[in-house]
Amino acid sequence: MASAHERVAAALEAMPRVRFLPRDQVARAGQDTPLPIGHGQTNSQPTTVRQVLELLDVHEGDTVLDVGSGSGWTTALLARLTGPTGSVVGVERVPALVTVGAAHLADAGVPWARVEPAAPGVLGRPSEGPYNRILVSAQASRLPHELVAQLAPEGVLVVPVRGRMLRVRATGADLVVEEHGWYRFVPLVEDRAPTSS
Repeated sequence: MASAHERVAAALEAMPRVRFLPRDQVARAGQDTPLPIGHGQTNSQPTTVRQVLELLDVHEGDTVLDVGSGSGWTTALLARLTGPTGSVVGVERVPALVTVGAAHLADAGVPWARVEPAAPGVLGRPSEGPYNRILVSAQASRLPHELVAQLAPEGVLVVPVRGRMLRVRATGADLVVEEHGWYRFVPLVEDRAPTSS
């Protein structure tokens, strides 16, 4: 079986960043830096995307939630990792980015993935859980237990909290929480709906 590193590398090759950027940012697609996608949001740094996807360790057939789907790049990458036997739903609070992300996913040819508007006052999408994997592309001020509650048994949540990237695994009634380095993200709007990255 391929390692998480190998699977993520293949997904990044299949879903190049350039396809998910605004026209005025296309020339910068190869830069290892966050790029603006409008509405105060960014398309995350490729190195960061690779690292968080490796931490998430998505497998074929997984059900995945992408919180703050932005331009749809991470949603498409997650869909590539789950394959057509899995499913991916991205949630996004900026209506214009929901439209952009949905169009990018349609172009990417991954009909088992979609982007939906974030429900006001709801973090994640509990109505469709539980999820094997949850990715959050915005920085939280605390571990979002609303998302932990949406994990399936042995599910994994990857979320930046106060600058530290946390990998949270649900093991029965307990959580295993690991810290993996320092990162900067746009803030997660925790009191009403997710924000994008």
